[in-house]
Amino acid sequence: MFETIRYEVKDAVAWLYLNRPDSLNAFVAKMNREVKVAVKTASNDEQVRCIVITGEGRAFCSGQDLSEVDEQMDHGQVLRDHYGPMIKQIRLCDKPIVAAVNGVAAGAGFSLALACDFRVVSERASFLNAFIHVGLIPDSGNLYYLSQLVGQTKAVELSILGEKVSATDALHMGLASKVYPFESWEEDVAAFAGRLATLPTKAIGLIKRSLMAIPQLSFEDYLEHEAQGQRIAGLTNDHREGVTAFMEKRKPVFSGQ
Repeated sequence: MFETIRYEVKDAVAWLYLNRPDSLNAFVAKMNREVKVAVKTASNDEQVRCIVITGEGRAFCSGQDLSEVDEQMDHGQVLRDHYGPMIKQIRLCDKPIVAAVNGVAAGAGFSLALACDFRVVSERASFLNAFIHVGLIPDSGNLYYLSQLVGQTKAVELSILGEKVSATDALHMGLASKVYPFESWEEDVAAFAGRLATLPTKAIGLIKRSLMAIPQLSFEDYLEHEAQGQRIAGLTNDHREGVTAFMEKRKPVFSGQ
């Protein structure tokens, strides 16, 4: 089904592997399209309750494959045609998306990680806003997400100086959710994703929508948005299970419905 990525579903988790290891998983147009399709497929699959995006080999994603770049290229149109639709599809997904950053995440690879809900990071991983080194601005939603995560001052520093950020520094500045040892990397990522897959999926989607709505709403309008979301959450099977489990003094078993 796919040529530049590998996609599989295991234990309610959809695993999306960027699969161009010889080029450090650099983006080509087909990979943009296939990531978009894979995320949409997982979003629509009722058996999937969490999505993990990671890289094959020693890198997460090194950004745009520069062999596809030429002097006549309209970089803005490339974003409109390829990167923008991919990032929008990730943003539209109500299910939790984890960037499992196994190695370097540079340029648009950094942007891809930023667009996810969580970034769990190998101790050997690093982030690099590499755009400045080729005379470009961060794209694919990079500054939008980066400024929210680390603040404008740090976003300016990372983007203009273009210095590498280690896994430890990423954790300290709020870029990374977790840093895992290289030796137990696969097991730790699977455990983290598995935990997300047991949570009430519809409530997670409503939380994500509420957070996205905040910048566009007044406080009064947000309270109404919140009330509508809570009404929807209150009608789910998982809410009923949560209350029942609390009353019965047991751990809830959520179905995602």
